[in-house]
Amino acid sequence: MSVRTLVKSIQDIMRKDTGVDGDAQRISQLCWMFFLKIIDDKDREVEVMGDDYTFPIPERFRWRTWAADPEGMTGEELLNFLNADLFPSLKNLEIDQAGARGRVVRDVFEDAYNYMKSGQLVRQVVNKINDIDFNDLTERQHFGDIYEQILNDLQSAGNAGEYYTPRAVTAFMVDRTDPKPDETVFDPACGTGGFLTCALRHMRERYVKRPEDEPTIQAGLRAVEKKQLPHMLCVTNMLLHSVEDPSFVRHDNTLARPYISWEQKHRVDIVLTNPPFGGREEDGIEANFPKEFRTKETADLFLALIIRLLKPGGRAAVVLPDGSLFGEGVKTRLKEHLMEECNLHTIVRLPNSVFRPYASIGTNLLFFEKGAPTMDIWFYEHCVPEGQKAYSMTRPIRLEHLQDCMDWWGGTDRTGRTETERAWKVTAEEVKACGYNLDIKNPHPQADDLGDPQELLAKLSAIEAEVSDLRDQLKAILAEALLR
Repeated sequence: MSVRTLVKSIQDIMRKDTGVDGDAQRISQLCWMFFLKIIDDKDREVEVMGDDYTFPIPERFRWRTWAADPEGMTGEELLNFLNADLFPSLKNLEIDQAGARGRVVRDVFEDAYNYMKSGQLVRQVVNKINDIDFNDLTERQHFGDIYEQILNDLQSAGNAGEYYTPRAVTAFMVDRTDPKPDETVFDPACGTGGFLTCALRHMRERYVKRPEDEPTIQAGLRAVEKKQLPHMLCVTNMLLHSVEDPSFVRHDNTLARPYISWEQKHRVDIVLTNPPFGGREEDGIEANFPKEFRTKETADLFLALIIRLLKPGGRAAVVLPDGSLFGEGVKTRLKEHLMEECNLHTIVRLPNSVFRPYASIGTNLLFFEKGAPTMDIWFYEHCVPEGQKAYSMTRPIRLEHLQDCMDWWGGTDRTGRTETERAWKVTAEEVKACGYNLDIKNPHPQADDLGDPQELLAKLSAIEAEVSDLRDQLKAILAEALLR
């Protein structure tokens, strides 16, 4: 059985259980089970390499102990073990004894739940998961593809969809930012870890030449996620991508920490993130920030923090909605601060449909470097491919759709950029003169795509024929009425 078929069969089993209500709960249930199986397989791999390995999970709660035997616990016995024993114990795991991975386990289970009500169905799911060997490279690669689909399924799971950024967007932002093994990469609102996995893949493909380079890459990763489900997904995602210690993914609210407490030692080389926007932070969070930046708008608070977190020469790529570009008040002060502290060199404008179906608003990719004020800002308008009206779940944005922007970019130094029908430049003085409004439309006239002329003529002829026919029918009706 293929991994894809196997995962589908697991989801079908869960649909029979009365306790699992909807996609979000099913995904959450799948992930804590996958997490325990993955970490147990990883433990097996590590323990054969040395006798001094410290297991993060006590023996009776390890997957191999309670789940591996297909004829093992089932029914009420299994449910009682999970609900009254395993979950309470892992939620309160003593991390001093369990090490860094123990902290990961406790954080994952802190707000996790067993939604399933049937112990028999739980046993069926467990037995299916046992068929996957996460130490088998081929199976792990196949499951990685399935995991991407699971993340994609979040788009139809209500509010859970906010955690998913299209992979083409993350890959493009990582490629343009070009993280290197000796740099620290931080995502302060990491969701399911899309930017982290893209950064890992980018560095492994371009810069890893020796085995000892891999620990350097992993040591440079930083991430925080506020909500339980995406945090669990992110940690599992890191394990799937061969990250030995994913404890750098903290289950916390980045904004809850006072702005001034982020000191020099916390500075990073690169920030890659899609902060939540359109939402409001809980009361009191804004008090952690200087008065001029205080707001309940989450995206604005993150932007203020990102500017502070970057080292001199540090680079950032951030997704922001249109409202952040033209907004006034705090937004104006933030944009002024951004342009004074950083070189906001490029804004890529995306169409409304990129984040469908859970968001249909205009979004922008802001690229900036800290250390020198902004002199000029280049704008690039990305358009939906010809022949396609909008992006959708079935026809999403792909990396090749952004190739024209990559070709125009001008390499690492951004040299040789020219204005085109999609690209234009404005000066910092022009932005300042219009009140730091960055919602600058494409000044180049765009010819409307009216379609193929021959097709339009054919449609026009058909419409004229229909109108003529209706006219004749109306004349006949009027003539008949007059005869009466």
